[in-house]
Amino acid sequence: MEIKIGVQHVAREIVVDSALEAQEAVERITAAISSGTPLTLTDAKGNVTVVPANVIGYAAVGAEQKRPVGFMPFTKDD
Repeated sequence: MEIKIGVQHVAREIVVDSALEAQEAVERITAAISSGTPLTLTDAKGNVTVVPANVIGYAAVGAEQKRPVGFMPFTKDD
């Protein structure tokens, strides 16, 4: 699950590839902003990202969509 976090007054966004489900990620982000506690996310490789809640400008949680694996047959449209 890709989570993008925009930080106030910073041009680049933070991108974390987390193993969290979409609903759980939204709940953690909302709880951090509501309580003012730092948002802590662990990515798929075990790296930990901590973002102070008071500087979060926005958060975008990627859709849970399975991507097809393999090759698509080539068709020629005339």
